[in-house]
Amino acid sequence: MTDQNFTITTGTAGITDVPEFETSGFACGIRGPIDGRLDLALIYSPAPCTAAGVFTQNDVKAAPVRLNQKLLETNRIFYGIVVNSGNANACTGPQGKADAQEMANLAGENLGIPPESVFVCSTGHIGAFLPMDRIANGIKEAAVATANSPESGKTAARAILTSDTSTKTVTAKIQWKEETITLAGMAKGAGMIQPNMATMLAFIATDAGIGRAHLRKMLKEAVRESFNRITVDGDMSTNDTVLILANGVSGVKVSNKNKDLLELFQNALSSLCLELALMIVGDGEKISKVVELCIDGARTHRAAEKVARAVANSLLVKSSWAGNDPNWGRIVDAAGYAGAGLVEEMLDISYGEYRDREGNPIVVLEKGVPHPANKDAWLKQVSQPRFQININLNQKKGRCRLFSTDLTEKYVKFNKSE
Repeated sequence: MTDQNFTITTGTAGITDVPEFETSGFACGIRGPIDGRLDLALIYSPAPCTAAGVFTQNDVKAAPVRLNQKLLETNRIFYGIVVNSGNANACTGPQGKADAQEMANLAGENLGIPPESVFVCSTGHIGAFLPMDRIANGIKEAAVATANSPESGKTAARAILTSDTSTKTVTAKIQWKEETITLAGMAKGAGMIQPNMATMLAFIATDAGIGRAHLRKMLKEAVRESFNRITVDGDMSTNDTVLILANGVSGVKVSNKNKDLLELFQNALSSLCLELALMIVGDGEKISKVVELCIDGARTHRAAEKVARAVANSLLVKSSWAGNDPNWGRIVDAAGYAGAGLVEEMLDISYGEYRDREGNPIVVLEKGVPHPANKDAWLKQVSQPRFQININLNQKKGRCRLFSTDLTEKYVKFNKSE
């Protein structure tokens, strides 16, 4: 993907594309006997960073989430992140809080940085205590191995995965006058995906110099239109976290003093987050379809989002997508019970090409009247692995774009037990 002043590349080394960011991954056997599967990652910047984060809105928050929220309230300088997969450290009481803090302590000790400058993230099974003896050894080994290299970046991206089938990495390059700003990120997520946010972790690094207030505002905006616009199964997790670290080594400062650069950085960050989000929904557990829902003409943006989520999370709708069945009656039904105040006689629905709203749509419903002559075209659309559904309420200017998936038998079999 290319903008006038920045490029987006997927499938990169990820975090280590950013100057002076180091990463590593290690197998310490968090899931049980060590089988070689990577399950612990470190992200480290020798240069001090400003930071921002966005977290799950679930009332039940894992111990690392609560620790990170506290750190952002009380600390201004950060150097790194320690992440484990295979165990969420959620619903683990006082012991879980102590273990999360101990992970920060161990990372700080082994990297030679204050423990309060280290974020902690966990993902995996809920309700089990962390094997801290194994994690302690893993952090020690990972700290020795941190490096700024393509291989270390890819290793860290593998270490954070759980049920994912592939790593998720993106790099953005901003050209500003004679300087280059780099942003890069890695993410994990495949199931329990329903923002705000999803059972997902995303880590972003940049060499821009940017204050924490701007960083927080821009990350929140980027998340709103990316990670908070995907759903696989409608379940919100306990551990969802997006963190960004900015070490400023490029020498380019992003601030209110230059509105054009501020806007450019926001666009690049938002684009990077959207690419990571699309990788997550595209890697949904045992899915066969990714569906882009484009809602227009609602009374408010919030009303449009209600319609989008009602359709996206309807089990009947998702099942029909899995069966290549353009059962638009189920879509109308879901849109109707969303509580957005739509008027049936004003409703338009059409199918369009995936992520391309400029082509001629295939009309399903026009002002509440069906177009059955287009049935063959509907069938062709929903048989594709990716397609778009456009719903226009024709009331006001509320809009929402949300990415969803189908519901397959394989998904049920995969999730019927731990």
